[in-house]
Amino acid sequence: MALAAVVGVIMLIAPSAVTHWTSLYRNVLNAASGDLSTNGPILFWAGVEVMRWIVPALVAGMAVSVFAGLAQGGVNFAPEALSLQFDRLNPGNKLSQIVSPMGLSNLLKSLLPFTAILWICINAIRTHWKAITCASSLGLKPFASFVGSIALEMMWKSGFVLLAWSVVDYFLVLRKMESDLKMTKQEVREEYKETDGNPLIKSRVRQLQRSMRQRPSLEAALTATVVVTNPTHYAVALRYLPEMSAPVVVAKGMNLLAEKIKQLAHEHEIMLIENRPLAQALYKGVEVGDSIPAELYQAVAEILAMVYRAQAELRRSEAERRSRNASGQRTESAYSTRTQEGTAR
Repeated sequence: MALAAVVGVIMLIAPSAVTHWTSLYRNVLNAASGDLSTNGPILFWAGVEVMRWIVPALVAGMAVSVFAGLAQGGVNFAPEALSLQFDRLNPGNKLSQIVSPMGLSNLLKSLLPFTAILWICINAIRTHWKAITCASSLGLKPFASFVGSIALEMMWKSGFVLLAWSVVDYFLVLRKMESDLKMTKQEVREEYKETDGNPLIKSRVRQLQRSMRQRPSLEAALTATVVVTNPTHYAVALRYLPEMSAPVVVAKGMNLLAEKIKQLAHEHEIMLIENRPLAQALYKGVEVGDSIPAELYQAVAEILAMVYRAQAELRRSEAERRSRNASGQRTESAYSTRTQEGTAR
């Protein structure tokens, strides 16, 4: 972009170049016998004329360069980059950078646009070769215009090549920077430990949280109608009342929690039924507080029927026992009464 700005400025001021330089040379020749000291008028006006043509091109190139840099990365203040570092003065470090893979890749990237520019220059000279060989017969102004046109053609084509290559190089460098900024797996693990804590500690915290969530689950197990077991790994407490549309899982657990649920069931005379497939299906497929799915209705219904028969049998046995106890008490009471009457006689 800087080269394109310089070419543009030169194209703007080129039409008046011959007139100005002719006037300068005429004035210098007329004043050849004058003062030629360093602070004399001849060198002063010659320097003014030179600066008149150089400064606009330099300012344009610098302004465009600054603008392009700000457009790419903004304003970045890095005072530490200006600090004195003796490693930068070591030629060995620079040589190692040149022969490194990164240095070789930069060299290859520089050779690509250089090759294109060289081809443009050779092609321009080949195209105008006949005119170049006959240039000695031209006058001063046509010759200057001819040479200037060739130079401008080479410059704007070279500037276009550099601009196109700079866009490609920009995205290549940007992609490399993004890949360099990515962390390795080890760095990700370390950062994860620093931000989220040690995995062992987090595991312990989750275990404590689970134990706290399990306390109400154990209390809800006291309301269960039946507990389905694996028999050792799983325990699922089911509650069902006639007004319910479907049985509900009120508590479930695995391993230690399953043992606690079964222990509570024994203490509170809640029936335990061993059914491994059903226990696993209920534990994995139904959350606490949810009704059982339709595909498990039949299996659960058979278990509930078994529970109800067992409870009915238990109630009948209890009633018979009470009846026998009551009959025995009446017999004993009658015998005691007869005994007392006989004694009285």
